[in-house]
Amino acid sequence: MGVGLIFKIAAVGILVTILCQVLKHSGREEHAFLLSLAGLILVLTWIVPYIYDLFTTIQALFAL
Repeated sequence: MGVGLIFKIAAVGILVTILCQVLKHSGREEHAFLLSLAGLILVLTWIVPYIYDLFTTIQALFAL
């Protein structure tokens, strides 16, 4: 996992936070919720391969 991934996650978090605040103040709470959910799904798709590699390494380490 590189530093670039951490910066991408931080950028998505900042962007989603700003857009959610704008949407909430304009009275579109349901759109703000959907936007935050989309940001979470995007970040999870980036992180899932690293979690899979972590579990594979742990499994190989303990020879399960």
